[in-house]
Amino acid sequence: MRLDLDNLPSDVALLQRLVRDMAGAVAHRDGEIDLQALIKQLQRMQFGKRSEQLDPDQLLLALEDLDADIARIEESGPVAKADPPSPPSRKALPDHLPRETLVLDVGSGACPGCGGEVHSIGESVSEMLDWVPAQLKVLRISRPKYACRACNHILQAPAPERLIAGGLATPGLIAQVLVAKYCDHTPLYRQSKIFARHGVELSRSTLAGWVGGAAWWLEALHRRLSEHVFASDILFADDTPVPVLDPGRGRTKTGRLWAYAREQRGWSGPEPPAAVFIYAPDRKAERPEAHLGRFRGVLQVDGYAGFERLAAGGRIALAACWAHTRRKFYELAEAEAAPLALEALRRIAALYAVEDLARGQSPAHRLAARRARSKPIVDALHVWLKAELLRLPVRGKLAEAMRYALARWEGLTRFLDDGCVELDTNPVERAIRPVALGRKNHLFAGSDGGGERWAIIGSLVETAKLNDVEPYAWLKDVLMRMVAGRPANRLDELLPWAWKTGNSVNT
Repeated sequence: MRLDLDNLPSDVALLQRLVRDMAGAVAHRDGEIDLQALIKQLQRMQFGKRSEQLDPDQLLLALEDLDADIARIEESGPVAKADPPSPPSRKALPDHLPRETLVLDVGSGACPGCGGEVHSIGESVSEMLDWVPAQLKVLRISRPKYACRACNHILQAPAPERLIAGGLATPGLIAQVLVAKYCDHTPLYRQSKIFARHGVELSRSTLAGWVGGAAWWLEALHRRLSEHVFASDILFADDTPVPVLDPGRGRTKTGRLWAYAREQRGWSGPEPPAAVFIYAPDRKAERPEAHLGRFRGVLQVDGYAGFERLAAGGRIALAACWAHTRRKFYELAEAEAAPLALEALRRIAALYAVEDLARGQSPAHRLAARRARSKPIVDALHVWLKAELLRLPVRGKLAEAMRYALARWEGLTRFLDDGCVELDTNPVERAIRPVALGRKNHLFAGSDGGGERWAIIGSLVETAKLNDVEPYAWLKDVLMRMVAGRPANRLDELLPWAWKTGNSVNT
């Protein structure tokens, strides 16, 4: 309900009723304002530095409904018409989207006030975002035949190569299935139901066959991506569990996706970001040893003891993660409000404050800032931890958190000697976050082969996202070029950052 303040009704009873309605709406809205403040606080807890406090997926489900409720209340409440609203602060709609113009004209060339002739003095233009539903279509391939009258020789264009031998899916449809499964986390059985709503029956097993065939084509690109990642002299490493169906025992077993990320944007490095996943059926220390057989440089890792063996030969130096160290104290601060835990958090926060100022600067600039401002903080923290540890019960949680930090002190202070080293493993943590979401939706991989396909396609999709490349457009084009006979020595041109150069559709 909106009121025109310049044309209020003259009837007193009607005015009184309007005032009562407005008063009730304002009282109701006061409560909603408090609710909005609460929601904003929860969103900061979800997206800010303190995101450990709440489960992201559970929180977002609640926030969606609460935001929708507030929007409904705002629309239904009485709002007085005042000055024209200022232009919205939201971003302009992307230029690459197609535009359709709807002209709303007055329909007459005469002035409704005096009947005089009117002339154009401009126009008001606004834009709204519309949705065009997905549409399936049939691509008919016609190959005319010709015969020579003299020798009866038959001429016909060769049949095009298909991504799946004998299959009916184009590269575009298969790319959609891959993106829906590995980027949008929609399992194949749900996709099958979506296609059925469009009138096309595609069984889950058919879609699974397409995924397996596409993964075979993409294996070579995954290998090339791996070579690019492992060629770096600074890497981030982590792993995440993947439940895998184990038919022999009638239950699932736990496989692992080992993740390695190359990320240089923190110090404005020249190489594009990339992430690669490698599936393994277990978490044995032999796995990262095999993956990093030729790697030389700094490996930034969490507290997994299996990584320690990599440093034995001297070709790999380990950098530890301050975020994992902080988490130990954070859990105690939340559970018990322990003063020593709060003090540790304060000191670690001071390190991150220095990093915020130096982010994006050159390695030399970052190193100078760290040695001038971070080193005194680190040295004082080291002395403080050792002194406080002596006063604490040996088996206490706080003592355990302090021993965790002191045992990894060499790795935690690696950033003071190298401006390219980060404070934490957040780049690889962000890369594996979609895997966790996919794990919730998919429940499990159907086999070790399914885990390997997850690694192949997940690596490519995540790297495309890291480089602001729209995954569907990229995968469709890559599959089309591969089917057309892309030479193996030109695979580098299909990696997301190279492909992006000639394409403008971004995420």
